[in-house]
Amino acid sequence: MHATVNVQARSGFAAPPSLLLRNLAAPLAERAMSPSDRAVFGRRGADRRLRVGAFICCTGSPGVWGPSGICSAQLAVAEINRRGGILGREVELSIYDAGGPMDDVLERAEQAIDVDQVALIVGLHTSAVRVAMRKVTRNRVPYIYTSVYEGGERTPGVIAIGETPRWQSRPSIHWLAEIKNASRWYLIGSDYVWPWQSHRAVKRYIAETGGQVVGEEFVPLGEDDHEPHLARIRAAKPDVVLISLIGTDSIVFNRAFGECGLAATTLRLGGAMDETVLLGIGADNSENLFCASGFFPGVGSRANDDFQIRYRAMFGPNAPPVGSLGQSSYEGLRFLEAAASKAGTLSMAPLLAAARNVVYSGARGPVAVRDGHARMSMYLAEADGLDFRLIKPI
Repeated sequence: MHATVNVQARSGFAAPPSLLLRNLAAPLAERAMSPSDRAVFGRRGADRRLRVGAFICCTGSPGVWGPSGICSAQLAVAEINRRGGILGREVELSIYDAGGPMDDVLERAEQAIDVDQVALIVGLHTSAVRVAMRKVTRNRVPYIYTSVYEGGERTPGVIAIGETPRWQSRPSIHWLAEIKNASRWYLIGSDYVWPWQSHRAVKRYIAETGGQVVGEEFVPLGEDDHEPHLARIRAAKPDVVLISLIGTDSIVFNRAFGECGLAATTLRLGGAMDETVLLGIGADNSENLFCASGFFPGVGSRANDDFQIRYRAMFGPNAPPVGSLGQSSYEGLRFLEAAASKAGTLSMAPLLAAARNVVYSGARGPVAVRDGHARMSMYLAEADGLDFRLIKPI
């Protein structure tokens, strides 16, 4: 397999220096293929390749998930190509930074489609990028969005497969109300579309439990001074702070939350929270921190165990830690494989029609996409040092 990592040098890719090298994925992936596999693809020729553009945030606040997202995508491509590709076509993966100024991201998307001739796009980035990118991809290439998001994506040509508030936040809120007697909630999120829309849904779910929202605020991306926010939270005396901050912004806030003593008295429920973020927060600041997700490394399933074995075998013991956000890029490519198999073609209209109603299997186990919305097993967990301890399926 020749999975091209096509990183734009000017984007300031926030990853280990080795990942700046063009075609880095090729030697890694080739170790995952047998000589007979490579001989088969050699006979097919370059015109048989399926070019996939992976837009993954490698800079800015969500850039913390970039390394694991890239590795997860590379692993998916290696596995797919070992099975003969997608409808007999070898997958060629190009990585583009979905971070930085929006105009730059959209320029990369135009280049990917018009110059690099990618056949479709898989996105692991913020909803703000998705809202802008879908104007570029519309009626041109299919667009698979993998991140946790606010729900309700219905743009033609866009399929979103990430967790949504209805299945992620609602059961978590009900559990905290019932088991932890939580009734007073404070909401804090990054100032963009995912927190805005998610909080609207969260307020309904809190009302269902008889609880009340005692405060809400949205924080500019990149903000690192949280003393005013923590002072307002302390004054409001919530039982739970629901956190919809993204990436490193969530890390900085949760560190400050723990260091000021609030963690010992106030519960936290994280939205875009996973092991990568937890490592940044640190064990000393993770007390009373909960989150829900469709993927945790600790889920005891054959699919999950096999995924992690293959991930470590391909990238070694010092591979980027894998959590739900980065791992979602693996899910996106497995979803593509299943949709193409169902459609029997990579033509845009029938592929998208098949993608709206399909069941695929990834590291999360079986995921059913119905009318363009994904349903997967969901789990509630509590931070236990630098790991998440599973509480229950929800």
